[in-house]
Amino acid sequence: MKRWQFVKRLAPLMALLVLVLSACGREDLSALNPQGPVAQEQLDLMKISILIMSIVVISVFAISIFVLIKFRRRKGDNSIPKQVEGSHKLEVIWTVIPIILLVVLAVPTLKSVFSLAKDYTEDPEALQVVVTAHQYWWEFEYPELGIKTAQELVIPTGRTISIKASTADVLHSFWIPSLAGKIDTNPSGNVNTMYFSAPKAGVYQGKCAELCGPSHGLMDFKVKAVEPSSFDRWQIAMLDTVELPSDSEIASAFESQCLTCHAVGEYGGGSFPNLTGIGSRESVAGILINVEDGEQQYKHEDTVYNNLYKWIKDPESIKPGNHMTGAYQLTEEEVAGIAEYLTNLTLDYE
Repeated sequence: MKRWQFVKRLAPLMALLVLVLSACGREDLSALNPQGPVAQEQLDLMKISILIMSIVVISVFAISIFVLIKFRRRKGDNSIPKQVEGSHKLEVIWTVIPIILLVVLAVPTLKSVFSLAKDYTEDPEALQVVVTAHQYWWEFEYPELGIKTAQELVIPTGRTISIKASTADVLHSFWIPSLAGKIDTNPSGNVNTMYFSAPKAGVYQGKCAELCGPSHGLMDFKVKAVEPSSFDRWQIAMLDTVELPSDSEIASAFESQCLTCHAVGEYGGGSFPNLTGIGSRESVAGILINVEDGEQQYKHEDTVYNNLYKWIKDPESIKPGNHMTGAYQLTEEEVAGIAEYLTNLTLDYE
């Protein structure tokens, strides 16, 4: 009966544990599915640590179980056990073995710490990217290319990407689990650096890993790795001339209500996400997905349009607390017209 009471008490705890760990299965946000050399080195270090800890745990439990069984009190034996006080041999063993294990773990750890701390910000071969975190979006600037974009970091495969990260408001954390570790973007003008690379073309999920407000969990971004030739075409497309909406009324609304904060091509301001090529991005606002699950092919343009329409119409319902809410007044026709214009604002580079 007591056993069943114990099971009843344990069951809710196990159910909660399953619920918590269920999020660990997402491959796009897992550090256990490395897609680059930096992430692979970090995973290798994790494996060494887990192996050493497993050896310690198994050994301790095995010795404990052995002692409990071998030296248990036998039925009918009421004698006082032999009293043993101290053993220099055992003391040496359980002192030396942990030291050896610590050294085994320290060597690769120190190697990785210094290797991953390498500064590529002055390396002419590395692609320089300045990352600025905002509530609740990411800005990516390529200072050597004269390009500024948002929410989608486009990079060439096989090239080292040097990151200089800072924040425009509160504390955030830049994290691409499958490509690299995380780095904080601290207030007060502090700049942190990191580097990574993506050997294979693909889209990799990124996220803010530091609680930063009510929409922290929705502060996603994408890293899109493309072949070097495609990256060259992307540069040209980003710097190409952009046409404003052909409808004069939509163009007027777009200029007066949107371009005061956003930018497309050579038009507009730069305090909020650059919208150049937004129709080609993998998502709208980082979380409204434009692509087929598991495929890097765009859905019908209606999907992009619907996502843009929902975002422009009511951004507060998608990302509570974002600074876009209440910043403009648009009619139903203007919302639809601007969403259609942005849907067709695409970049042909793949």
